[in-house]
Amino acid sequence: MRPIDPEKKASHGIPLCVGYTMTEEGRPTFPQIVSRYRESISEVYFAFPGVASGRSPLGLETGYADHAAIERLMEEIHAIAGMGVKLDLLFNAACNGDDAMSLAHERHVVSILEYLYEKNCPPQVVTTASPVTAEIVHRFDPKIDVRASVNMRISTIKGIQYLEHLFDSFCVFRDINRDLESLARVSEYLHGNGKGITILANSGCLRSCSMQSFHDNAVAHEAGIMTKANLPWAGASACRAYLAEPKHWTAFLQNTWIRPEDLHHYADLVDGVKLATRMHSLPAMVIDAYARGRYNGNLADLFEPGHGPTFAPYVIDNDRFPDDWFERTTACNKECTTCSYCDGIRERVFVNAEEM
Repeated sequence: MRPIDPEKKASHGIPLCVGYTMTEEGRPTFPQIVSRYRESISEVYFAFPGVASGRSPLGLETGYADHAAIERLMEEIHAIAGMGVKLDLLFNAACNGDDAMSLAHERHVVSILEYLYEKNCPPQVVTTASPVTAEIVHRFDPKIDVRASVNMRISTIKGIQYLEHLFDSFCVFRDINRDLESLARVSEYLHGNGKGITILANSGCLRSCSMQSFHDNAVAHEAGIMTKANLPWAGASACRAYLAEPKHWTAFLQNTWIRPEDLHHYADLVDGVKLATRMHSLPAMVIDAYARGRYNGNLADLFEPGHGPTFAPYVIDNDRFPDDWFERTTACNKECTTCSYCDGIRERVFVNAEEM
């Protein structure tokens, strides 16, 4: 493995929580990536092969719960744990079907936990979108930090209070990333009650997405959906069709993502920053940008989904954002009906790559 580069330490001081992926042959393995950025990474989150989560099941492309995928996962997360990085096991699917409250679901969750313990890869964190799963994990090992998934869309103190007896930490809803007053209130409450808080920094999803529930449920059942004769025109997301029209590109700027250059503003608010890298083809590029706190390139390439092909041949030139971007977009009312600021930014940052 490559030695740790001192330059890879997060300049903003916020620990990064990154998503495990099985990298392609010929590219650095995920343990090699983690080793390179070890000083910036506190956690690696992963789903067990074949298990539904908030993204496509790990190993689905090679076979459901493929044995080779399990062996590779065990080898690589064992190496990651050996670096002193926490392991975060995901049970964050939006739907567990008719097993959601069953004894079979408990056996399923416990069997995976027992397997990881037997392989000397015990998770220090379990992230779930299910209150039932949260209780199962607590009963199995009270020392595990059970985290509420960002997919639960918890963004208020009241929302936390309903379930704070079940969760030790919360990855709060991405829609308050740019609402610093709300985020500060939630952060103060959680820290005051001995709870942790993380945020997701690089989501390419639409803010206030009205299709998220449908999409998340479709992803949870993706293994089964892929076996069906599906409608050729049906899709599980609204963003690509919406952003296919250039007149809607301003909406992409009004989303929830945080530029690497702006991450330092969250240092006093959160305990960690989650990066969506599980489905990203270049996870090291994403980690590098947020570890360094700067990025020179097409900003859309850092997000998941990134929508780069949707915007092509245009790119979002990260160097063209004005100095007041963070201040303006965190102070506005988010209604986006009377302000033309982001329209002006769209004209400035979307650049035709063929003309550069």
